Amino acid sequence: MKIHFIAIGGSAMHNLAIALQQKGYQVTGSDDTIHDPSKTRLAKRGLLPEEFGWFPEKITTNLDAIILGMHAKKDNPELLKAQELGLKIYSYPEFLYEQSKDKTRVVIGGSHGKTTITSMILHVLNYHEKEVDYMVGAQLEGFDTMVHLTEENEFIVLEGDEYLSSPIDMRPKFHLYKPNIALLSGIAWDHINVFPTFENYVEQFEIFTNSLINGGIMVYNEEDEYVKKVVEEATNPIKKYLYKTPDYFIENGTTYLKTAEGDLPLEIFGEHNLQNLAGAKWICQHMGIDEDDFYEAIASFKGASKRLEKITESKSTVIFKDFAHSPSKVAATTAAVKNQYKERAVLACLELHTYSSLNAEFLNEYEGALDNADKAVVFYSPHAVKIKQLDEVTEQQIAQAFKRDDLIIYTNPQEFKDFLFSQNIENTAVLLMSSGNYGGLDFEEVKTLI
Repeated sequence: MKIHFIAIGGSAMHNLAIALQQKGYQVTGSDDTIHDPSKTRLAKRGLLPEEFGWFPEKITTNLDAIILGMHAKKDNPELLKAQELGLKIYSYPEFLYEQSKDKTRVVIGGSHGKTTITSMILHVLNYHEKEVDYMVGAQLEGFDTMVHLTEENEFIVLEGDEYLSSPIDMRPKFHLYKPNIALLSGIAWDHINVFPTFENYVEQFEIFTNSLINGGIMVYNEEDEYVKKVVEEATNPIKKYLYKTPDYFIENGTTYLKTAEGDLPLEIFGEHNLQNLAGAKWICQHMGIDEDDFYEAIASFKGASKRLEKITESKSTVIFKDFAHSPSKVAATTAAVKNQYKERAVLACLELHTYSSLNAEFLNEYEGALDNADKAVVFYSPHAVKIKQLDEVTEQQIAQAFKRDDLIIYTNPQEFKDFLFSQNIENTAVLLMSSGNYGGLDFEEVKTLI
């Protein structure tokens, strides 16, 4: 098959392009800009466009299909040409479904935890040399790509994102997969630029639950009131399996899971991660991995990239970076670090970087999110607010939203960096939470703090 990617440089898109090339497809693509690591990875496989930009002449009737990325606009010249020629145009999730409609589809959904749970499942399957197809939202240790597709594998494990499918398909991605087995980890309002009310957001998870095939399996977090309500009120004929935080204890900075076989030391920590582990265990069991084998494998799981990722550590100091940006993730991550390092001060630095987090109305959702930090800092870039064409957010609005009198707020990247590098972080756990980089902070340089 000859496939052309419009906006090939995206994190998900370039991984799918590589996966299809590995499967033997002829792959081409375009984009107006491509950054690393996508750029280097595409170049290594001969898939990097010779020049950036949109070239309608690349779109011909010789192509079997177009895959359209979210980064493209509705008036993209290549898209318009493909529509004019009547070519088959897929969104990313539509094409993944097309590739997996004869497989057992396992879809992991939820506002938070889905990347970690998917990563845990793949880690366990990989440990036991069980081959599956997959798509996950982070680069995993031991895996070349974030997408892997074959003809022969029975299962495909998909991270089910609730964001929109493409510029011309406004359905959430996870509505398109029609799972045989699914998981819901939690529901906390996000993507408010697309889902303007919480009720509208919750409705997407109701549609997802009802999209399971008849007789399908739904594994769900009973400790999340909204997930519990959505799944337990679903009327389609599916089997429902609940999970909750397992018994554990912390000793000398290590979290131990209590199991029938004894206490199991883990590389990960935090109640949210232990909940994720409990959900992943159910999914693995439904995929043929028994409980003992799951525990044996999960003991070596170090976490998904950028999810409570340890940058550096000394005897008295540890520094983490985390992708957390939504209020529920920020609260859970900060609480996890404080609980793990009770004897240390926690310095939590949050960058407000996404559309939702920089929205003046949504800001109030952050109330209490940093309460577990001993010292709390919020960084945001007024320039980013302008680029995203949002109403101006003031320091006063941020201070009022977090309801914390001693909150430190920075809008200048250099001033934030100067603050961070001036801190005495002896006997401290430093937590850098952002889906960005604080206006250009070099995380390699951060390692020199200790």
